[in-house]
Amino acid sequence: MTTTPDDAKATLHRYLREASDALVWKTEGLSERDLRLPRTPTGTTLLGLVKHAANIEAGYFGETFSRPLPALEGLEDVAAVDADPQADFVVGPEQSAAQVLELYAQVREIVDATIRELPLEAEGHVPWWGEHGNPVTLHRILVHVTAELARHAGHADILRELIDESAGLRRNGTNLPGEDYDVAAYRQRLREIADRF
Repeated sequence: MTTTPDDAKATLHRYLREASDALVWKTEGLSERDLRLPRTPTGTTLLGLVKHAANIEAGYFGETFSRPLPALEGLEDVAAVDADPQADFVVGPEQSAAQVLELYAQVREIVDATIRELPLEAEGHVPWWGEHGNPVTLHRILVHVTAELARHAGHADILRELIDESAGLRRNGTNLPGEDYDVAAYRQRLREIADRF
């Protein structure tokens, strides 16, 4: 079976949205503190991942293709990120989790419009890549950003599991063994294997 460019674009768009949906899902039902508390030695937070995702999607699907974005409260400007490379992961006290999630929803609508309106071969330019790797196509950016979002959704999955043991690939199908699976025995088996080394 051959794949048409429209089918390829729809497939890439679907995978981008699945990664994005998974990232948002990992924030549901948590307190402001749980969403903001760093859980790793490098300071990764669930809400910071969402803010970062909003910034990367806005940049790659907006500026890269010369598609102006409306002034969205919460997106970091280039100067802020140049001054602090972690700026787009930091959610200050003046911004609520609901505001960050709304920002991301707005960015996702803009991204969806860019993907719908441009062909896969549409050319753009990623300013922060310099001349290395430019020009780019929508196809390449879809693959690049989907890979990055999938990685961050994986980070979010682990962070959420550390908070309340919620885990899984997606809301409707966790891809994990059922409730009757003895997780404690599984962990013990893995520990015994590790202890041999």
